[in-house]
Formats: sequence, structure tokens, C-alpha cells
Amino acid sequence: MTRVSWLSCSVLLVAFALAAACAREAARVPDPASRRSAPAGDVVGFRDDYGSHAWLGLPFAEPPVGERRWRAPRPAARWPGVREALSTGEACPQYASVYAGAARGETGVIGSEDCLALDVWAPPFEPDAVPAAGARLPVMVWIHGGGHSIGRAGFYSGGNLARTRDVVVVAVQYRLGPLGWLRHEALRQGADQIDASGNFGTLDLIRALAWVRDNIAAFGGDPGNVTIFGESAGGTNVLTLLLAPQAAGLFHRAILQSAGFGTSSPAQAENFRDDPVAGSEHSSNEVLAQLLVNEGAAKDRAEAHARLAGMPLEGVASWLRAKSPAELLAGYTEQGQGMLFFPSVFQDGKVLPPDAPQAALERGAAQRVPVMFGTNRDENKLFMAFEPTLARWRFGLFPEPLAPDLYQARAEAQSRAWKARAVDEPARTLSGASGAAVFGYRWDWDEEPGLPGLYDGGFVIGAAHGLEIPFVFGHWDLGPETGTLFTRSNREGREALAAAMMSYWTEFAYRGSPGRGREGELPEWKPWDPTPDAPKYAVLDTPEGGGIRMASETWTLERVVADVLADPRLARARDRCGVLHALARWEDLSRADYATVGNGACRDFAFDAYPWTDVAATDE
Repeated sequence: MTRVSWLSCSVLLVAFALAAACAREAARVPDPASRRSAPAGDVVGFRDDYGSHAWLGLPFAEPPVGERRWRAPRPAARWPGVREALSTGEACPQYASVYAGAARGETGVIGSEDCLALDVWAPPFEPDAVPAAGARLPVMVWIHGGGHSIGRAGFYSGGNLARTRDVVVVAVQYRLGPLGWLRHEALRQGADQIDASGNFGTLDLIRALAWVRDNIAAFGGDPGNVTIFGESAGGTNVLTLLLAPQAAGLFHRAILQSAGFGTSSPAQAENFRDDPVAGSEHSSNEVLAQLLVNEGAAKDRAEAHARLAGMPLEGVASWLRAKSPAELLAGYTEQGQGMLFFPSVFQDGKVLPPDAPQAALERGAAQRVPVMFGTNRDENKLFMAFEPTLARWRFGLFPEPLAPDLYQARAEAQSRAWKARAVDEPARTLSGASGAAVFGYRWDWDEEPGLPGLYDGGFVIGAAHGLEIPFVFGHWDLGPETGTLFTRSNREGREALAAAMMSYWTEFAYRGSPGRGREGELPEWKPWDPTPDAPKYAVLDTPEGGGIRMASETWTLERVVADVLADPRLARARDRCGVLHALARWEDLSRADYATVGNGACRDFAFDAYPWTDVAATDE
């Protein structure tokens, strides 16, 4: 089968899957037993495929449109009558992807600015049997990932986790891309300090948590026991909520799955790239200049720069608010699979600290709640398999590494650096703080199917970024790729591991410690122990992969670099430099001493430049 015909088949398969999903949605009927009366309004949901009650698409804020665009979200008014909550909310504006409900191959901008909604799942209770007072259930609030620019709450189902583990699950949506994170002087005119922060996506999440506090008791949830958890950019958002003073008291435990720890300074967010203090390639001023070029008001960046300098700030704000989401997104000239490359999560000093997250943790700025940090053993393989310099696709079906040793060496370096920044360093910091219980994990499942002589899924993809999410929810749906990952051959092991992870995650929600899981029958997951060589984190795997166990190996960025330099698989300087270059591109070396990286083995190593220059090696 040719690559073209395979892609055509993929489009058809996705279309069939979406059609089936639409048919299921159309078949949903309100369940009278799910009727609830909350401060937000009366609502009725339905029984989902797992037997839980589900209420979807509940608005938690007024639509952030018109003058409310680029302002903190305002509480939604109580809805009238009885709301039938049968469909998830429309995605926030973004480029089309399957993660936002689009068909494979669909292009353009989808979604609506009227997107601030959340979904709720709970065990099925009759109206007169909803848990109350001390019997209320822990609440787990899920924050989706997607680089702060793609994704939606409706891609996930919390029904299995809710019904089998006696918790209330909430999945929230928040503004994405420049509608969620944008700082510019014009937008601060007439704004209060919170509105001026630029962190509108963060503020949306805080508003959603306030809605949970005020309404979740009607669904049987305990507003005094809320766990926030998220993956990738969702994990970053969990981090920001740990650091945002406005979120204090709105949650009581936090789980960061493969979180990013990068934030942007105000200068990076706003300045032109050639200002004395350089801004990002896609800072707000660079994007505004591109918008002027796009609409024909300037012939090039230089003319646009001059034109912006002469525009009154009030006029700039009105001009921006008149732009459609599609026009705004067109100001960002680079994207990958729908995700934008843009500054977000700003160190504004009001919503978020004025310094980097790790520095804020070190000075005690985080809320003192139990925290779980984790990463996957092969985080970057998900992205590496699509890099043409690293892998080719045989018959358009199977990624094959061009140089397996180099492929594995780079994957190990990048995943270890990710673990150093997102697990080891913050866990080490918080474990020394009084009142903070800290837990870590590394997820190792790599039992993807393969074909002898053609494809080894466990090696090429392995324990890659995002693949742990179905294990947390017990919901085996990652879109059209699901069947290539989760098969009958690996079903027994993955379902057992999923059951264990669901047990640990919900025990953490109940008690603030994963312990031995809800039934007390799993290996003990101990807190992070800062003592040298003491057990620090749990390795999560099937018995075939060594089982669930505690481990103690930790990483620093400096140790990762040293290992790259000493790795015999990277004997050629160009390979060593290439791996270090890849680390820098992911900002994993942003705090290393660039002048000494590589001990002079790499010259013209443009760590801070973007786009990054080709590496020039001193030897072959």
C-alpha cells in the first residue's frame, strides 16, 4: 500500500470513528436519576459507556468575547430551567487536529471563543443517594495538554475512573494560543493588575476551580478534597496553579505528568527579537507586525515595525479585538501538528512569580500540598519517530530509525534531562520543605506490538510522551492510532498496570499518598527520600518489564551532558553535538554553562538562537 493510499485509509477510518462517536452522542438520552440542583443551575446528564453519570459542557465562565477577550474570566450566570448536559463543550480556537475533534487531514482553524466549559463524571447515584457531608467523594480535576495551543476536555473520558474508583472526575477547557496567553502594552490599557498579566489561560483554570468549589457538592464531590492533575502542558498548568496565589485553597493535592517547567519573561513575551533585551521569535510585537503584513498594511517586517510605533495604544487594542481567531493564529508563522511555537506562562509577578518555577519553588512560593511528579522513560521518542533525520517510514506504515544506536542515545539523553527538570530537581527541593509530601514516578511500559523484521514498536516508540494517560483513566482511546498501540496481545499486562495506576492515583486523591493503592494490595509507593541512594520514586511497569518497584537513580542536567560526552555510541563529534543540540532545542540545558558544554567539541553551538543553526563539529 502506498503512503498516499494509507493516508486516505486513515482519513476514512477517522471519519468512521468520528461518525460513530457522533452516533453515540446522538443516542444519548437524559437519565432522570442524574438530575442535580447546583448553584450554577439544575442539570440532567446521562449514563456513559462505563455506567457512570456524566454531565458534559457545563459553562463555568462568561464567553470571553468582545471586550472580555484578553480579560480575566467572569463567573457564568446561573442557567435557566433544567440543562441537558449531553455534549462536551466546543473546543477553544486552534488549528485542526484529532485531539480537538477534527478529522485526520482537516485543516484550518476550528473551535469557538465560547469554550469555557467543563465535563463531570461521577458514580451513578439516585438523586436522594448523592453522597453528602463527610461521605462526599474526592474530586479529580483533569487539565489537558497540547502545548497550550491544541486539545480539548472532550478528548478524554473520566467515566471508568469515576465509577470504579469512587471519585468525581472533572475535565476543564481553557483558552489556548494567543487567546490564552498574550502580553502587550495596548491590552493593559484600562486593565487591572490581574487582567494585565497576560496569563488568561491560567486565570480560566482558577475560575474553573472556583466553580468546582461552589458546585461540585451537588454531584457528590468534596470541595475540600480536590486533586488537580494534568499531562505535558496540562502538567505545566498544574505547576502554575501551585505557584498562583489566586489558586490558594482551591485544591489540595497536585499531580504533574510529564510537565514542562519553562516559562516566559515579560521581555520574551513582548519585545521585538532585535530589541536590546530580545523578545521571542513570536512575541506579541513580532506577531502584531506579521498581522500587519498579512492584511497588506505593511510590505515587510521593517515597515510593520515602524507602523506599529505610530499607532495609538487604544487603536491597537481595538484592532486586535476585531481580529477573528483565524486571523490571530495566522500571525504565528511556525507550527507543528497544529501546535504553535510561542511564549506562554508569563512571569508577570501578579498571577505567577516574577522568576522561573524552580527558583520560585526554592524560595518556598508553592502551596504546601502533597505533590506527585512523574515522567515517562522514553518521552521524546514520540516526536523523534517523525523526524526525517532520525527515522524513515517503511511503506508509509512503520517508523524505522536510521541509526538505532544514535536514536536510542538521543532518546535517553532527552528523557533523562526531562526527568531531571520535571521530577528530580523539584522533588528534591520540595521534599526538604516542611509540610509537603512529595512522590515521584517513572513510567516504563513499552509493550507496543511489532512485526518481525519490519517494526519494533517497543524500541521505536516505547514509553513515550502521553501514552500513560489511558492507563490513568482506564480508557483506551487515543484517536486513530489506538489500534497500533493497544492490542489483544498486550491487553492483559496493560490492563493490570492501568488498574494499579488508577488505584494509586485515586488513593493519592483520597489520602495525599499513593501508598499501597485503594485496596492496600500493591507494592508500597514511598515518599521521595532525599537521603543519598534511598528509594525516591516508583517505576510503573508490567511484570514483564520488572514490575512496580521503587528506584533511586536521579539526574541533573550536568550529569546528562557528562553522559552524552562519554557515551561510546556517540563517538563521532557530530553525533555528540547533535544530541546536545537537541537538548538545547527542548530548553533542557537552559541553565547549563553553555561556554563549557561539549568541552569545546562543538563550535558555533547556538543554544540561545532560534532557529538553531546547524552544528559544526571540530572532528569527524
